[in-house]
Order: sequence, then structure tokens, then C-alpha cells
Amino acid sequence: MPGPSGTGAVTRSTLRQQIADALRDEVLAGRLQPGQEFTVKEIAEQYGVSATPVREALVDLSAQGLLDADHHRGFRVHEYSVDDFRGMIEARNLVTDGMFLSLAGDLEGGPDPDDPRVAAALAGVRRRGEEAQRAAAAGDLTVLIGYDLRFWRELAVLFGNAYLSDFLHRLRVQSWVCTVQHLRRLSELRGALWSGHTELVDALSRRDVPGARSLVHAYNAHSLALIERLARDDLGTTGGRPTAG
Repeated sequence: MPGPSGTGAVTRSTLRQQIADALRDEVLAGRLQPGQEFTVKEIAEQYGVSATPVREALVDLSAQGLLDADHHRGFRVHEYSVDDFRGMIEARNLVTDGMFLSLAGDLEGGPDPDDPRVAAALAGVRRRGEEAQRAAAAGDLTVLIGYDLRFWRELAVLFGNAYLSDFLHRLRVQSWVCTVQHLRRLSELRGALWSGHTELVDALSRRDVPGARSLVHAYNAHSLALIERLARDDLGTTGGRPTAG
């Protein structure tokens, strides 16, 4: 497991975040498997750092629901169930529905796509979506996850509520951690991963709230159905159908 880049001048808080980000990426890449156990000492030795920032990083990841802490044995990667994923999907639908209602003007504080600053920000989000779509077409799950997380984070920021943005980002990370253990079993993902990012941005730019909601709800419903199916299939084969995330 490669250690984070940086110099001795890096502050402890920055090192703490670097370690947390690196470990999260290890989980998303499938190199740290659900249920896998490790100690603070083991991670500190792997990264060549002191125990303090490692312990803080692991506590942070535990608070985010990615790790479980065992005071006697250290930490282990959290094992999400299909029921957990159902709850994540329900929460994601509620959050995005609220975001889109504010865009429609039913709630205060929503972004105005006609505002040049919002339009420019949406264009940036769309570019993230284009990168995600290219990764999906190539079947590159690791690249897709990175751009997908940035896409949804930047999209949520446009709605001006930092708590909502942070909550949705946490849900997205947990969703990927839950699903990646199934998706990594598939031998071929090329052309099979969801790639509706730009279509969603275009719908929001037009204030087509019903269209945007329909896209997200169909995406989430299919994701849930797929994960339920993959969870029942130890071989993880789906015949190349669009995947979750």
C-alpha cells in the first residue's frame, strides 16, 4: 500500500487527511476488503509515519461509516449489507428530490441557471460528468468513482447548503464502498457503467425538474435491483447490464 506524497513540512492535520483519503481510496479500489482487520501500528509502518495522525485518520473514517473500531483488535473495514444499500438509495432520493425542488422555485435558496456564475459552475460540473462518462465507456471503475464523487459533490455545492453537500457526499462514498465489492468481481465493465451525468446536468440547466428526478430515480432503482441480484450471485455476473454507484 503506497504512502501519501508530501514533505516533512506537512502539518499533522494535513497528514491526517492524506492518510484518510488514501485509505478510503484503498477501500474503493477493493484492495482493503470488507471485514479486513488492521491496527494503527500496521498502517503507521506502511505509511512511514507516527501513530497519532494514523489513529486520527482511522477515527475519522470510522465516523464516516467506512471502518469499525474494535478497542481490543484495532479497526476493520465496515461490511455493508443489501439492506444498508436500500437505506442509502432511499436517503439519496430524498436528498436529490429536495435539491431539485429548490431549483424549481418551490423552496428558497435554489440556484438560478440563468445566473452567469451558476451557468459557469454547471458547465464545470458537466465537464466532470463528461470525464465520468468516458471512464464508464472504458469500463474503468476506479477513474469513474473519482469523477463521479467530484461530480455529485460539485453539483450539490451549487445548491448552497454545505450540510446537504457533505451528507450527500458521505452517502455517495458509502454507496460506492457498498457496491464496489460486487462490481470488482465482474470481468468486463466496458460500456456497462451508468453514464447519465451530462444528461442530468442538461435537464437541470433547463429547469426540467421532473426529467432530472426521473433520471435519478431510474438510476437508483436499477442500482438497487442490480446489487440485490449480484449479492445473490457469488460469481458476480450480470450479462453486461448498467451498474450501480
